[in-house]
Amino acid sequence: MAEISENPGRRPTIYDIAQIAGASPSAVSAILNGTWKKRRISAALAERVGRIAREQGYAVNLQASLLRRDRSRIIGMIIPKYDNRYFGAIAEGFEIRARQRGLFPVITCTQRDPALEVEAAREMMSYQAECLIATGATDPDRIAEVCAQSGVRTINLDLPGQMMPSVVSDNFGGARDLAARILDRVQQDFGRAAPLHFIGGRAQDHNTRERLRGFLAAHAERGLAVPESQRIMHGYSATRTEAALAGLALADGSGVFVNSTIALEGFIRWLYGPGGRPDLRFGCFDWDPFAGFLPQNVGMMRQDVETMLARVFELVDRPPDVVRRMDIPCIFTPALPAQDC
Repeated sequence: MAEISENPGRRPTIYDIAQIAGASPSAVSAILNGTWKKRRISAALAERVGRIAREQGYAVNLQASLLRRDRSRIIGMIIPKYDNRYFGAIAEGFEIRARQRGLFPVITCTQRDPALEVEAAREMMSYQAECLIATGATDPDRIAEVCAQSGVRTINLDLPGQMMPSVVSDNFGGARDLAARILDRVQQDFGRAAPLHFIGGRAQDHNTRERLRGFLAAHAERGLAVPESQRIMHGYSATRTEAALAGLALADGSGVFVNSTIALEGFIRWLYGPGGRPDLRFGCFDWDPFAGFLPQNVGMMRQDVETMLARVFELVDRPPDVVRRMDIPCIFTPALPAQDC
């Protein structure tokens, strides 16, 4: 078989592939862009050209190819972080469900940066993405505005917007139930009816606000008030969480509501760090299987990623007539039975 040898660093072209395959450039082009079945091109030639293209390292010019199609079949997702199981599960599940529908999934991480989110949305549109899933976006309505200018639909996941449909966890209900379980456990194990500490998250973030609201509701049901000093929200960073806790003097018999598994990392570093650890109980909004082995853990509120993605793709398959928000209940996952700490 002939090879491209004049310049090893040069990318092969359709004309190179055609020369090696002994076919016309137009036939090779039709095979590589997937339209060969509409022409009188044999399956054997299509298979041979495809094999040669792979061997020669040929890459399709995606943007040029898309211009020749009626649909791109690309579906995009922007995601804020890859650093926890929740967003990792969303990304993996999104790819699986997209491919099941014959769609090509494209995911990019935007680091909770509004400018990066808009830049990513515009880049997706340049590839003619048919729909964009804005996951955990800081400004989902801005993304919706940008995409609407090109006729691209958006769906919000994890954080809601006002302009497009949203699928989110029931943060209020999940947090209320988790806080109630921690309060009950503190009462059971230590005989105390005292307010918990709320640790982690950002005060301006929708999910944190809803979780704090549920947390406070669980206390109100018991006639307990939570001092402002026990509402510690310095972001989701493990390092910031650990630093914030370093200045606290939590007494034995305390209870802690940890908002996210990233904040949980900082909490665990502090709890098992130098200076001795208090005898306390905690629960976490979000799930990590290893945290379930910690003796102080009451349990974790797991976000139902499977159901959330199922609802998202229902919206992809059948665009709704009205903008609506779906709140998906969370799943409480108890830790192992309490042991001596």
